[in-house]
Order: sequence, then structure tokens, then C-alpha cells
Amino acid sequence: MKCDLCGNKAVTFIKYNGSHLCADHFMKNVEKRVKREIRRQVTITEPTVIGVAVSGGKDSMVTLHIMNETFKKRKDVEIHCITVDEGIDGYRPPSVERARKYCEEHDIPMHIRSFKETVDLTMDEVAPLSGENSPCTYCGVFRRKCMNDVATEIGAKYLATGHNLDDMAQSIMMNFTRGDIERLARLGPHKKIQPGLVPRILPLRTIPEKESLLYAIVSGLPYYDGECPYWAEALRNQYRDIVDMLESRSPGSKFSILSSYDQMYPMLTEHYKPATLNKCECGEPTLGKRCKSCQLSQHIHSVMKERTE
Repeated sequence: MKCDLCGNKAVTFIKYNGSHLCADHFMKNVEKRVKREIRRQVTITEPTVIGVAVSGGKDSMVTLHIMNETFKKRKDVEIHCITVDEGIDGYRPPSVERARKYCEEHDIPMHIRSFKETVDLTMDEVAPLSGENSPCTYCGVFRRKCMNDVATEIGAKYLATGHNLDDMAQSIMMNFTRGDIERLARLGPHKKIQPGLVPRILPLRTIPEKESLLYAIVSGLPYYDGECPYWAEALRNQYRDIVDMLESRSPGSKFSILSSYDQMYPMLTEHYKPATLNKCECGEPTLGKRCKSCQLSQHIHSVMKERTE
């Protein structure tokens, strides 16, 4: 199998467009699409700090690498790595080390924020007490708070995350199925700035997960491929299977789902205006009086207290 562009040995066959690409042309193809998304989502008119949420996994490491390569020669842009330590023994420590090593080698400031210092809990403490909610419910809420807190502290104008095309298609399908159209209107990338919230950008939103993985491999990026011990309980897994089945039967389905959403997005945002936010006692913006993070952490602390009495 040879590359369609140069005749060298191909490393992949991209089913949805029928192309064979060698390692070099494959990486250039991915980088071109990611940089196109960065141009669409980022506006630089003054000295700017961009935070990149990095777990150490393939998607976040690819995001950090391409963001750094894109802006490293610009004196008006600083790229900072933001890593959240959820407190999962045997899983998070090795991934943090992958991110730390890359940041040290490329002179990227790294900021680590743990659940323990933010909500005085670890995921290993939360998971057995999560009850009707899956551990992922708590993890997602606490992680978003940690990332927003650090991004705010460093003065970041944007917070880039490693969500890929698969993640986007799954999120769109989940919200359609649940009838949560208002949440669809709030999916990133965020174009309107809400007070207290650092807007998210999604450089990998058009990159399938398999291509993100292949890019990390052929480019030699360090990344951690371990599985979170709590992932099996996530509702998202069901939608992952559905979307993957659609893609297998009709290559390009993930792109079609995202494209349909993008075409509807202007109508969604016109109908669902940004809500007026209050400030929780912890400082986090919230629709009600208390943010979701404070509500969930209080619940777990109450359960822990009951079990020790």
C-alpha cells in the first residue's frame, strides 16, 4: 500500500475519503485541519495566554503539541499546560509524568490542580459513594471547576481541550436523545464569553479518535494509554458504540453529525441566549445559588460523615 501523494509506504487508509497516506503526509493533513480550526476559534489582537487542558493521554498531548508548534514563534502568545489530578492511584500519576516530561522539554509552563486541594476529595474516595450517579458525573464537574480555576488564575483568554470528532459526535447524539437542546447550544467551541468562565476551544473537533492516536504514534509523542478504572460506568460508552456502528456501516457519519450540528448552531444560539449567571460562595459562576461542584462535594462529604458515625 503506497501513499497517493508521494508513492512512499502508506501508514493509513482513510476510509471516509478513500486516501492512502504516508506518515509525513498524514501528519501534515492532521496539522492542516487542526490549524484551520485554531484560526476559526482563536482571535489574537493583544498579548494572549492560552491554557491547554492536558491529561497525558493521546488527544490532549496531540492538542498541546500542535498548539505549541503553532504559536511557539509568536511573542504575543503564551501556551500553558493545565493538568488535573483527580486522585486515581495507578492511573493518573504516570499520565501526569508524560505531560510533565513534554512540558520540560519544550519550556511550557505547567500547572497541576488536584481534586483534593479543590474539593477535599479524591476520585478513589468518591467512586464507591457515587450512588445513582456514575463516578464520571462527579469527575466531570470537579474537573471543569479545576480547569476553569487555573485558567482564570493564569489569565488565560482561551482554554483548549482535546475533544476529538468522536467526542463531539457522541455529545451531540447524547443531547439529541435526551432532548436537551439547550445543552446543545452550549457545546464548545464557545464564541460568547460568560463572566467567570474561560471559553473553551476544541482544536481536534474534526479529527477522528483513530487519527489522533495514529498521529501521536507516528510523531513519537509521549502519551499514556492506560484506562481509567471507572470508565465502564459512563453513559457515554453506549453512545460511543452507536456512533461507531454508524461510522462502520456508513464511513463519514461522524463528520455528518458534526456538520449537521454546525449548521444548526446559529439557530440554537439565537433561541437559547446565554443565561445570567450568579456567583457561588466558592467563586464559581452558577445558574443557581450554589454551583454543581459545591453541591456534589457537599453530598459526598455528608455520605462520608454518615458512614463514619
